[in-house]
Amino acid sequence: MPLRPPAPAPQESDRPLPVLSAEVREALAERRPVVALESTIIAHGLPRPRNLQVAGELEDLVREAGAVPATVAVLDGRAHAGLDSGQLERVAGDTALRKLGHRDLAPALALGASGATTVSATAFLAARAGLRVFATGGLGGVHREWVRTQDESADLRLLARTGITVVCAGVKSILDVPATLQRLETLGVGVLGYRTEHFPGFYLSSSGEPVDWTVRTPQEVAAVMRARDALGGPAAALVVANPVPRADQLDPAVHDRVLAGGLEVCRERGITGQAVTPFLLEYLTRETGGASLEANLAAVRGNVRLAARIAAADAAVAR
Repeated sequence: MPLRPPAPAPQESDRPLPVLSAEVREALAERRPVVALESTIIAHGLPRPRNLQVAGELEDLVREAGAVPATVAVLDGRAHAGLDSGQLERVAGDTALRKLGHRDLAPALALGASGATTVSATAFLAARAGLRVFATGGLGGVHREWVRTQDESADLRLLARTGITVVCAGVKSILDVPATLQRLETLGVGVLGYRTEHFPGFYLSSSGEPVDWTVRTPQEVAAVMRARDALGGPAAALVVANPVPRADQLDPAVHDRVLAGGLEVCRERGITGQAVTPFLLEYLTRETGGASLEANLAAVRGNVRLAARIAAADAAVAR
């Protein structure tokens, strides 16, 4: 019996690209600035119905800065970059929506599932769609007690091989920030402090850890992006670390006290692995009377505004 010839390798055109909204498609065709936004904060990070209000607010902030928003999500097995009002309402209101990291995309697409995208999934899909700038709150990273648990966010490895610029307020302060910065260095992910010499602490303006490079304007960030493009080599993300304004940060003393209490509860209850981050974030929100959530939103708003300005500066050079 003759051997069956091997199946041809899948071509780039065979891969499922995100479905672009008409607004995003037109902006890309005209080389106008576009900013990717994650959907996990909408579906899983905020109480209803405020989450829908915030989703609209973030998109409006992008438009006010002269760019086009592209909220990313997977709906009925199709990845989308740019959602219409009905789709945005669905992401905000559907309690069955899954949380999708990069590793979950293939089964979600194959099985017709719907889900909100995390940092890793959003960065991947945005880059596949040709977007260059992505705004989020805080990145994942190396967890505390890594030596014992080996727990590290999938965000880091994905960013190490995805050439997109990510504007964030650092990494979540419940993580091991020094270890995360070391890991980013090892993986070749560039880090710029925006108008700061210290890496932000998510809820806090500063984690106390220094950054190697500081930029002062969106134009300087765009120049770094262009220099990275010109250098070529392995694709890796550029992290723009934008601190939450001091007036909006969580009180550092309150943060440290509540976080220490939350970590102790985790030890007492045996909460480990992927369950730690959502538990601690919810614990901080509850024990600070919602102050940590407001600091988070202030950081996200600032990141979205800055990302739009960076995207505009980058697009101006491309024209």
